[in-house]
This record gives sequence, C-alpha cells and structure tokens, in this order.
Amino acid sequence: MVSTPKDSLFVLVKSLSKSEKRQFKLYVGRLGVNADAKFLALFNLLDKMKGYDENQILASGIVKKAQLSNLKAHLYKQILISLRLNPVNQNIRIQIRELLDFATILYQKGLYKQSLKLLDKAKTMAIENQEKNVAYEIVELEKIIETQYITRSIPDRADELAEQAKSLSRQNVITSKLSNLSLQLYSMMLKVGYVRNDADLQAVKRYFEDHLPEFNVNELGFREKLWLYKAHLWYSFLVQDFLSTYRYASKWVDMFYEKEEMIFLNPVFYLKGNHYLLESLFFVKYSSQFRETLERLEATVSNPDFPKNDNVASLAFLYLNSNKLNLHFLEGTFEKGLYLVNIVEYGITKHKGRIDEHHIMLLYYKIACLYFGVGDNKNCIAYLKKIINNKKLKMREDLMCFARVLSLVAHYEAGMDYHLEVQLKSTYKFLLKMNDLHAVQKEMIKFLRRLGDIYPTELKNEFQKLYNELKKYEDHPYEKRAFLYLDILSWLESHLQNRPVAEIIREKALVITR
Repeated sequence: MVSTPKDSLFVLVKSLSKSEKRQFKLYVGRLGVNADAKFLALFNLLDKMKGYDENQILASGIVKKAQLSNLKAHLYKQILISLRLNPVNQNIRIQIRELLDFATILYQKGLYKQSLKLLDKAKTMAIENQEKNVAYEIVELEKIIETQYITRSIPDRADELAEQAKSLSRQNVITSKLSNLSLQLYSMMLKVGYVRNDADLQAVKRYFEDHLPEFNVNELGFREKLWLYKAHLWYSFLVQDFLSTYRYASKWVDMFYEKEEMIFLNPVFYLKGNHYLLESLFFVKYSSQFRETLERLEATVSNPDFPKNDNVASLAFLYLNSNKLNLHFLEGTFEKGLYLVNIVEYGITKHKGRIDEHHIMLLYYKIACLYFGVGDNKNCIAYLKKIINNKKLKMREDLMCFARVLSLVAHYEAGMDYHLEVQLKSTYKFLLKMNDLHAVQKEMIKFLRRLGDIYPTELKNEFQKLYNELKKYEDHPYEKRAFLYLDILSWLESHLQNRPVAEIIREKALVITR
C-alpha cells in the first residue's frame, strides 16, 4: 500500500484540541475584517476533512491554485500565533522570549533605560531557570545598548557584562559538547545496539573518552549536569554496565526531586530520566524499587500542575505503559498484564503521529512477550509479525534479531512445524546478513533445527543440554543481552519442571526481592 504524504498544515489543524480551535476562531474574530477571511474559510474546511485533498479545496472556490500555497502559509502562521497566545503554552521559556522581544522593540525606539530594565528582568528569570542560551543572548543585547547609551548608574558595568558573557559562554560550550556526545552515543545505540565484542567496547570507550569535555564538576549547573549524566548513561547502556546506568539515571532523577520546579519547566527530561531509571532497574531485576519509582512517576504525572501538552502526553503514555508491561515481566504476572494490550493499542492510534516507529515496535515486542508468558503463542506470533514484516524500519538490529528468535520459539510452542522450518530459513538469512549470529542465538537455532530428529523420550534431556549450554552465557559481558529480550532460561526451566513459565519467573522475582 502506498502511503499518502502528509500535509503539514493539515496535520497541524488536526492536532488542535477543541479549546485550541475555539481560541483560534476568537483570535481571528478580534479583528472584524477577518470574519470572512479566506484563511478562516480554509481552516474550517480542513477541520472537516478526514484526509488532505487538494482537489476538494480547489473545488470549494475558497482559493485559486496559484494562491493556495501562500494562503496555506498564512493560515499556518496565524495558527501558531494563536497557540503562542494560549495561556496553556505560556511557560517560562516563552515568557523570557517575550520580555526579550519587548526589550528589542524598546531599544529600536531609542528607549534604552526601559529596554535595559526589561532585559535585566529577563536575564534574572533565564539564569534562575537554567535557560543559559537565551541568558547569553540577553547579555549580548545589553552590551550593544551600553555601547550606545552609557547609563553610569552602575560602576564597572562593562566588566560585569563581559564577565557574565564569558561565564555563560563557557557553560554553553560545555553543555553543547555534552549534548553532542549524548546524541552520538544514542545514535550508536539505535543503529547497532549494545557492544558485541572487545573491539566494539574499545571503540565506544575511545569515542566517549575523546569527546568528553574537561570540566570542574563544582562549577556545573543543573543543565550541564543533566547532559553529563545523560552522556554517561548512554555510554553505560552501550557497554551493558547496568549498575552504572542505574547510578547515573538516579543522579538525573534525583536532581529533579531536589529542585521540583525543574520538573514543571522540563517535563520531557523528567519523564525520560525516570524511563531510563526504570529501564536500568528492570535490567538489574530490582522489582521493589522498580514499583516504587513507577508509582512515584505516575503520581507526579497525575498532578494537576504537571504540564499538559501533546508531546508530554505522548511521552507519558509511552513511558508509563512500557514500564507497566516491564513490571509484569519482572514479577511474572503476565495474566494480570493483559489489560494493558487494549490501552497500548488505543494509545498507539491516538499518539501515532508523535511516537516514532522504533518505539511502537518496542511496544509490540513487549505485548508479544506478554502473550508468550501466558502461553498464547498465536497472538505472540501476530505481534512479532508486525515487527518482522515492517520493511520501512530503521531501528536497532538486535530488536529485529530477537523478535525473530522469539518467533521461532513461539512457532515451536504452537506446534506449527511447517511454519517453523520457513521461519528457521528466514531467520538464518537475516542473521547472516546482519553478521550478528552470536552464541545464544546459535545454540537456540541449532536446538530448534534438531527438534524434528529428536524422539519424545529424549526431549527432556535435550532441553537440559540446551539449558546447561545457555546458562554459561547468563553473565557473559556480550552474550547476556540475549536474556534482556527473552528469558530463555526460565522458558527452558518451565519445560524441565513441567510448570508454567510465569510461575518460574514469579519465584525468581521473590528470591531477588528477599
């Protein structure tokens, strides 16, 4: 099926809530001459349309084809102005920018004292709220004004501004270098996943050390520390040092709880920090603290004062439900987690335009694991197919790999022997192509290929052999990542002991909790 390209204006109109649409019409109505404006007529038409259709717009007679592009651009701009005026969007950053804009207007009118007064107020707000990029911009404008109008009201004014500019510039440079490093490490994670061997480890370590800027930790503010912890966190993820990941994620989240106003100013970073903290707790199997962290996060997001916008709502949906699924995996309560399937499916549909394909596939993989845990292998396979058959994905190869391995196991469990053979060939081709045939995968596929030649009386013995072989890799620095995606050992134990896999995982969770 060929996907229809999305029109930016149409997507923007459809993203508006009822209150935002009402506000836009009130904004337009303030200027009486706009009551019958063409852009308002276009807005109303787009609002009613189910899909973008340029022919329908032209047939309406609102605008001629030659004028459509300009009219759409004008409408787009007017909607953004309306959204900017909406009290919901009036956060500290916009307030600081507004003061800077007003000060610029006063400066251009030659009202230097009034401009400097607003700039001083804006600068104080910016520094207090860790908005150091705009603070530097403000100082630069103050310097321009002072070169044209010497107030003489403050001694050594030039030295003070020069020192402020120097300090802010230094901090902004550190932040930029740390954010660049964090972004590059995140990119590595998406492209290739965890390190696979000593060569990968040394390459990542060398890259991290070469790009980590020099700094004095005592001079770092909230923003610089945030990017420092984020860079360390992604490095720890890449090298599979999950205790280190937990340490830096904890530092990240603790900063927000120590300075709670930052939660409401930076809700996205707050949500992401908690998500990474929960992910690291999941990997180290610390279920009791996982539950506490998740409950605290959910309580904060439910706070009436917590920022409400589309981006925050989408991230909250993604992180809360992804980690609710993980909690059921940790505790082995697969059956209790099935209620989340409908919630996740509805949320994916609702937030699809704001959640990337990679994260949607991760949710599908978790749902597949949930069904596998309750023994519903057909539904497990159905969700894995959504990942395996997705040709447009540019995502982590390791997720694609383990989706295929889990699919093999589910086909075996479902007794789908013919399909198993087809899946084996397909998985072999995929793994050889991506050069990622690691020990755990090799052993799993060798076992599944031999199944047709094993007598039923020998099956338990073969399960035991596979278990003994895989157990050696449980704490292997590079092979252990296989067990992060699928608890193969618990699955084998369930066959050896003739007990449900969920029961095995629950018992392990109780031992770890004690």
